[in-house]
Amino acid sequence: MDLVKRSFPPVTDAGTRVLILGSLPGEQSLARQRYYAHPRNQFWRLVGAAAGVALEPLAYEARLEALLARGIGLWDTVGAATRRGSLDGNIRGIERNALADLVESLPELRAVGFNGGKSAALGIPQLSGREGLALLPLPSSSPAWASTNAPEHREAIRDPRSWAARSASRRLSGGVSRMSRQAGTITVSASGRWLRL
Repeated sequence: MDLVKRSFPPVTDAGTRVLILGSLPGEQSLARQRYYAHPRNQFWRLVGAAAGVALEPLAYEARLEALLARGIGLWDTVGAATRRGSLDGNIRGIERNALADLVESLPELRAVGFNGGKSAALGIPQLSGREGLALLPLPSSSPAWASTNAPEHREAIRDPRSWAARSASRRLSGGVSRMSRQAGTITVSASGRWLRL
């Protein structure tokens, strides 16, 4: 029997302009009680490159502070579920997080990025149709994705900004906001750029 696994609280504040949603923390993240704790997960490298700050050398709390200082928040689409191992394909009995409630509480929010297909599949239907909110499905930063999509993963590591732009542009489809809006220092665009943070 698989135990119920639960997501962490959201990492946001009133200045959050971009929210990045995963699916459900993996085993190592749950054990360490930290977002993206697996050493081969590329999240911190990729988002750091997009935000223009080296996050990997920082202690965990400092990473979160650096994201918040740049208007970036974190959470997950799954609030609780059973899952054997860490693969999204093994998630069962899903209890979704209240994404709409969180979005409504963030007055500066302009974009939501979905880290991986499961996150996008669960989150986009909850948030589609909101005026002024771009919904961006992105390739997963997980080690499982890296091993099954090696060429694209290598591209992501070599040039994270270009990878994110091309990936978001390729994946923008039905139900995803197509907009170009200047939001402080963040540009959200479906025409070749992902997020300029």
